Amino acid sequence: MRRGYAELPQHFPRPGWVEHDAEEIWQSVLTAADAAGLDDVDTVAITNQRETTILWNRETGVPVAPAIVWQDRRTAERCRELDVSLIRERTGLVPDPYFSATKLEWLLTEHEGDGLAFGTVDSWLVWKLTGGREHATDVTNASRTMLVALGTLDWDDHLLALFGIDRALLPRIVRSVESLGDGELLGTRVEIKGIAGDQQAALYGQGCHNPGEGKATYGTGSFVLVHTGDDASPPAHGLLKTAAADGYALEGAVLVSGAAVQWLRDGLGLLADAAESEEVARSVDSSGGVVFVPALTGLGSPWWDADARGLVAGITRGTTRAHLVRAALEAIAHQVADVMDALPEPPAVLRADGGATGNSLLMQIQADLLGVRVEVAAEQQTTALGAAALAAGRGVRVAVGAAYEPRASREEVAAMRGAWSTALNRART
Repeated sequence: MRRGYAELPQHFPRPGWVEHDAEEIWQSVLTAADAAGLDDVDTVAITNQRETTILWNRETGVPVAPAIVWQDRRTAERCRELDVSLIRERTGLVPDPYFSATKLEWLLTEHEGDGLAFGTVDSWLVWKLTGGREHATDVTNASRTMLVALGTLDWDDHLLALFGIDRALLPRIVRSVESLGDGELLGTRVEIKGIAGDQQAALYGQGCHNPGEGKATYGTGSFVLVHTGDDASPPAHGLLKTAAADGYALEGAVLVSGAAVQWLRDGLGLLADAAESEEVARSVDSSGGVVFVPALTGLGSPWWDADARGLVAGITRGTTRAHLVRAALEAIAHQVADVMDALPEPPAVLRADGGATGNSLLMQIQADLLGVRVEVAAEQQTTALGAAALAAGRGVRVAVGAAYEPRASREEVAAMRGAWSTALNRART
């Protein structure tokens, strides 16, 4: 297996605003593809962060504004005006700046004009790969826009009117396994097939095809998805219902996980590299009573509080950077535990993937808090493997690389969860 990587810069022009340069997204794909090499490659599959919103000129193919990233909170006030029940019943989502609809509405108020095209990152990449011939998105990405009726998986006219969005702006919606014909990547002719949002691709790559099977992906955020078969009914309180590549899924979206460790590194200078977080955290036996609630961009599932702010509690004169780093790892696990607690029927085994699963201390803490076995994929990048499996038409499951059984006592877990709950309630608005 050949791999290519390219880092994608984020831009923070104002507090609460998070942006990408859409051309930098495309350039990162070219750089990574060049590093991996395209020898013997005849098909390109796409998996992407789902809600990031891009608006470009159809004639020139040039973005009219920076891409608004999923973490961006500029439309929080608008979301508070929306009917929670309406959004939930029609889309399976909640009114939150996380999703694309209010981002697109905001962009259209700032950049009026004819001949514009909207897309999430998959649509943008398909447009670039086909030289503007195809303007398409798959069902998994479309279901995250807050503009799609979950029951039909088509654009909803009522929601389009609510947000003032013309259908002419929108990509056509295709199945995740559908071929979009040929495109070109670094001069190589390739078929474009196998498109899914990152979390649905990971669900597919983890072999979760039956109701009740679930996974958690640990990245910048953490995302728990549990397959529900063909059940498109509205979700339980605090959760989302979303299209899977082969059905539907319940989802819990944690907005800040690995990003909390990145903040300790970049914002506070406590780490030289995120990879050293495990070694630093293991240098102490506990967080020393420190609890870190990383609501750096509000709180996602199951609380959905866009105005919550980060909080560190329990600091004493004896608190060290190791305690703060360990508290950050515990916070990642606590947030996933909150989502699991909200599920009507949590999985008996949690399948885990994503970059942070390489942190064995984090995975052990997760197993302890949940009281269930955590199976970590041998290949961390199950999102990419899931998209490749969709392109190949094979429902495979990535092998288990490591497993963690609960070791902490009930009393220890209850004390940790209690301290977390107290701090969390202080962070919420």
